[in-house]
Amino acid sequence: MQQTDLKTRNQLEHLNPKGAYAELGNLLRLRFAAKDLRLFAPRAVKSQLNGAERTRFRGRGMDFEEVRLYQAGDDVRSIDWRVTARTQVPHTKLYREERERPVYIFVDQRASLFFGSQHCFKSVLATHIGSNIAWAALNNGDRIGGLVFGDTNQRDIKPRRSKHAVLELLHQLHEFNHQLNSPIASPDAKKLVSVLSDARRIAKPGCALFIVSDFHDYDQSCEQQLFELARHTDVTLIHVFDPLEQALKSNARLSVSDGVNRLQLPTDNAEFQQAYENAFNDHLGFLSNSAKRLGITLLSYATADNLQLMLRERFAAKK
Repeated sequence: MQQTDLKTRNQLEHLNPKGAYAELGNLLRLRFAAKDLRLFAPRAVKSQLNGAERTRFRGRGMDFEEVRLYQAGDDVRSIDWRVTARTQVPHTKLYREERERPVYIFVDQRASLFFGSQHCFKSVLATHIGSNIAWAALNNGDRIGGLVFGDTNQRDIKPRRSKHAVLELLHQLHEFNHQLNSPIASPDAKKLVSVLSDARRIAKPGCALFIVSDFHDYDQSCEQQLFELARHTDVTLIHVFDPLEQALKSNARLSVSDGVNRLQLPTDNAEFQQAYENAFNDHLGFLSNSAKRLGITLLSYATADNLQLMLRERFAAKK
């Protein structure tokens, strides 16, 4: 048993994100890793969409199941008039009750994610998380749609229950990822609040919405947009970060540059190190408290994490 677990662990290690850019072949191979993931526990959904996810909600589905004698209280719209005319006894059609939960995946590929100090860049980590979710949703028979957004453009993927929807998402992730070349955003770069506003237009009531970002510009205006989203959709925020953003410790001063200006940071100063760490924790605390207030799930993954094992800790299918 231990040998099998070790073998599986080693196989998963090869599927973890690496490097400054995502490779399409690696995103495609995540399909095999996602077989073990289940995004949702069975439960009632918030809308009356028809589909493959059974719930306690009572209503008319899309798949015909059988004809039986009409009973008091049956919907008269379901009467089978042909059978009724033939038998001279009222009969009604029964439909298999079904519901579905379309999955929308929003992945941030803006300049701020083009950074990493361990294993991979945040942008690469985000593409792997989005790809895992997409493959897991496909394996569950859900419709998959989403949005990939950079600093100046974005691409919508219409929800479909097919491998083509996942492949389109992966190709867009790969394309946007390879357009990144600097962690310095342009002055007119897209803000997260505008993306969340678009999400209210794109994500349909009752769907599951996964948003993968570093949330560096998350503020109260973003919380208001999430409040409106969370009223009708199941939102999961997935925060990606690099350990160097969490803590910056050095025995010597470090210099940073944006390609034009150079600044020396007092990273050898304990007070500066503490202030730097506090700034990260304060922003993450604001994001966490915001998610709690709205009843939204917040997950957080670092570029140094073993992503595949951590995804299994959260989404592993129960046997």
